[in-house]
Amino acid sequence: MFALGMIETLALAALAVAVGQGLRRWVPLLARYDLPAPVLGGLLVAIVVSLLRRDGQDLVRFDTTLQTPLMIAFFTTIGFGASLRLLRVGGVQVAWFLAISSVAALLQNVLGAGLAGAMGLPPLLGVLAGSVTLTGGPATGLAFAPLFEQAGVSGATVVAITAAMSGIVMGGLFGGPVAGRIIARRGLRPGAGRRLAHPADALRGDAHVPIDSAAVLLRTVTLILPAMWIGGYLARGFAALGVTLPAYIGAMLAAAVLRNIGDHQPLLHVPVQAMEDLGAVALSLFIAMALMTLRLWELVSLALPLLVLLVAQAALLVLLCQWVFRLMGRDFDAAVMAGGFYGFMMGTTANAVANMQALTDRYGPAPRAFLVVPLVGAFFIDFVNALLITAFLNLLG
Repeated sequence: MFALGMIETLALAALAVAVGQGLRRWVPLLARYDLPAPVLGGLLVAIVVSLLRRDGQDLVRFDTTLQTPLMIAFFTTIGFGASLRLLRVGGVQVAWFLAISSVAALLQNVLGAGLAGAMGLPPLLGVLAGSVTLTGGPATGLAFAPLFEQAGVSGATVVAITAAMSGIVMGGLFGGPVAGRIIARRGLRPGAGRRLAHPADALRGDAHVPIDSAAVLLRTVTLILPAMWIGGYLARGFAALGVTLPAYIGAMLAAAVLRNIGDHQPLLHVPVQAMEDLGAVALSLFIAMALMTLRLWELVSLALPLLVLLVAQAALLVLLCQWVFRLMGRDFDAAVMAGGFYGFMMGTTANAVANMQALTDRYGPAPRAFLVVPLVGAFFIDFVNALLITAFLNLLG
């Protein structure tokens, strides 16, 4: 077996991102359908690793020690974007988008339970392949799997991992094209004729001053790492209270507090542009590492009912993206929000941001989308989803 250490695995993830960027340049169709480079590169590595298997044995082994820290680092940078001054600008839209996402999560569970029951399976299997692993992602799926096992869903952990990772792939592959089709069909473009793309820009001050010194980067890293440190204690505190939340929530909350202190205290001022750039790096590496370590041969062996459930959920979200576009304003930002919505409702907030980044790289800025979607996808929907999962466990268990 060829074992890659922590650094080698990270290096391969970086190369996978570079290959994905190259694929977008060499195959214009991929860029036209807004497929993120980390998804393309990570999947390519996963396919090669799958082809190298012999007699059921892995010939390549990865050390994914840095995968979780990269994920937490990325979401920490999102937390640093949660300025209350910005929330006052987009607060109504955040609340409205959260309401839409909450109804969508409920529909995921209703659809999953109904289809599972129709196929003669425990309805909770459909819930596990619904908002638990799609809206919630791998962390929520793993956290709730033992409860589903106790409720009669055999192999809940395997189902959770498979559904969550399949959702990440589908969220990364389909979210951008679905939103890109809305943009293309309606001829949408970013708002023109305004000095600022969004009123929130007026509050960002020097947010987009180019990074021109190591001091700015060091300051940014010095903010991110203590937030992750504090977040670890918060996560353990939530766990002690019996509250099940994804690992990154504590760091995001700590970052949000530091950001709002920094808005009034110069010593903790957040270099927003540097924060966004470092977050983008962590996001790309995390997605590439998560996908290149995907055990595709396990997806091939999925039972037909699980495949039916996932396809049905993907189709449901395609329809709901049209609903999101209409209810969030029918403009360019609303279309980009639809791509982000598909990403985090089918995969993770990392998918959502990657989808939106691919769209804005091609068509232009969508500041309202980047304000609203991460706040809902990374903060509030996890709390709502935990309540929904608990309710369905009690109802159907």
